[in-house]
Amino acid sequence: MAALVYFKKLSEDGNAIVYSFGDDPSDMTRNLTMDRGTRRSQPDDGNVDYTFLKASRKINAMYDTANEWPERGMSAS
Repeated sequence: MAALVYFKKLSEDGNAIVYSFGDDPSDMTRNLTMDRGTRRSQPDDGNVDYTFLKASRKINAMYDTANEWPERGMSAS
């Protein structure tokens, strides 16, 4: 079974970045907040599920590669 998650940067400041994410790029109703210093994220709805973990890990992986926070992206497995 394939799993897809899409994400898009909504806002950022000196401390954190907020991303929307979800299984459908036209319906990303959930948000996560990434701490820029620790690179740890939290789901805004408190639901730490597979979709959240997949989005968070992909955002961090893209940061590792480009040394900048991605504007948008997706992860498939």
